[in-house]
Amino acid sequence: MTEGPGDEVPGRTGSGDTQPGLPASPDRSDYSHEDEVLERIEAWRRRRPKLKDEFINSAHGAGGKASAALIDAVFLEAFRNKSLETMADGAVLELPSGERLAFSTDGYVVKPRRFPGGSVGDLAVNGTVNDLAMMGAVPQWISAGFIIEDGFSITELRDLVADMAAAALRAGVQIVTGDTKVVNKGACDGVYITTAGVGVIPAHVRLDAKSVRPGDKVIVSGKIGDHGVAVLIARGDLALEADIPTDSAPLGELVEHLLAAAPNTRFLRDPTRGGVATVLNELAREAEVAVVMQESALPIRNIVNGACEILGIDPLYVANEGKLVAVVPAEETEAALAAMQAHPFGVDAAVIGEIRDDPPGIVLLNTVFGGNRIVDMLVGDPLPRIC
Repeated sequence: MTEGPGDEVPGRTGSGDTQPGLPASPDRSDYSHEDEVLERIEAWRRRRPKLKDEFINSAHGAGGKASAALIDAVFLEAFRNKSLETMADGAVLELPSGERLAFSTDGYVVKPRRFPGGSVGDLAVNGTVNDLAMMGAVPQWISAGFIIEDGFSITELRDLVADMAAAALRAGVQIVTGDTKVVNKGACDGVYITTAGVGVIPAHVRLDAKSVRPGDKVIVSGKIGDHGVAVLIARGDLALEADIPTDSAPLGELVEHLLAAAPNTRFLRDPTRGGVATVLNELAREAEVAVVMQESALPIRNIVNGACEILGIDPLYVANEGKLVAVVPAEETEAALAAMQAHPFGVDAAVIGEIRDDPPGIVLLNTVFGGNRIVDMLVGDPLPRIC
């Protein structure tokens, strides 16, 4: 999973009915020898997640299977309602006037607080802006809550707040309310930030995983894994000296350009905790489709790929904070790519796969060696406190 020569994005030339670089969707018979195995795997994967742990551990915050079990058994069980059951980046709120608002909230505990290209401050703004944008909303307002450790530097707090102000200005949102709490020394690691946001969803925008259809194309807006590796290097966890800044960025404008060029876009999601693999697994299960990726099409920096190999992890599971995954109809793919590549945050956008009807609920990766493998949900937490 490396870049092509000259850092080019693969899979963007050619002609015909299929997306260049992607094989034609196979007949059902192509999977006949795998039917029984895949059906058993899918039956096992579709079981309702069960929370067996007695105590919280880092895997519960990783965005994978353990997170899903915790959310289902504790939070969803207690708060169950139609909006929450969608398990999206936020809730869609229908107003009596007919207008729709998107509402989202998130917490940020990244360590270290400052890393190449960003900080927990701008990350807190960009993360909530992006959650709103993935719902097709135009982000408008944000709240900010701070839990601050006794003894924390006022100078550093000013710097982080300045980062938030700059990020809000760049994203075109206002921070309109907030709260501050101070806890005893040792009760938190410096400062934790929680942001919530509200955005307005244009009347013509309808994004829904269940609208995804076989033949649709899967696009990622740029090189994946940058944020996770940038934070790891800043921690000193890797014996590497590399200039990899976080990809943290507000994606609202990029989404507007995408939706203008490809108005029938089916699905959007930012692959943060759990990475691209987790997003596509969630999509495959909810839409009851197969997602087939091409390893040769994945845009990954060589240094990111190398760092992941050192750690023994897959870049597909590494967090991103300035990338999106989109599913668009085949006939709108070229327009979607052109619009994204014309924007600074989508220059390296690439088609990485397609939607198929079989095997439902499963994500497959066609490898550069000619085989394929199942890309399952993340189980543990190889990179804790990454956002």
